[in-house]
Amino acid sequence: MTYTTINEFLADWAYESDATAKVLANLTDASLGQKVNEAGRTLGFIGWHIAETVGEMMGKTGLKVFTPDFTTGHWNEKSAADLAECYKNASESLTEKIKANWTDATLQETDDMYGEKWKRGTTLSILIAHQAHHRGQMTVLMRQAGLKVPGFYGPSKEEWEAMGMEAMK
Repeated sequence: MTYTTINEFLADWAYESDATAKVLANLTDASLGQKVNEAGRTLGFIGWHIAETVGEMMGKTGLKVFTPDFTTGHWNEKSAADLAECYKNASESLTEKIKANWTDATLQETDDMYGEKWKRGTTLSILIAHQAHHRGQMTVLMRQAGLKVPGFYGPSKEEWEAMGMEAMK
């Protein structure tokens, strides 16, 4: 999908960034080290990757969006609360910068993105898909860590149970 209007993107971003924020809000400091196996990425690594990619990817379009500052320490020295706050800042910064600097016509401009040429409307679509992909990975690790998983495209198991219903099988 390629976005053709700013409003289309902003509506999707509001929903998707809220879903990511819900996942991050359920993390604990202890859970950040959770891995699927010894060679796997940790829950914290994936969360920080999502947060930093907002600014990193949009920087390739020339849009200066907030991104966490990793020059002062390694990401895993931060807390789950720091991660949630940094993501919130990146998400809000993206919304503000797009509203202030881009128009629908801007979405047709192309940029060099990882050795390819992408329309900016495509870049925004890929940013959302990238986030959703990693958010899904995080939910698996969250279950392994014993954390509650929020639903975002329908109720999670925990949300079904909270409604007094059995989760769908």
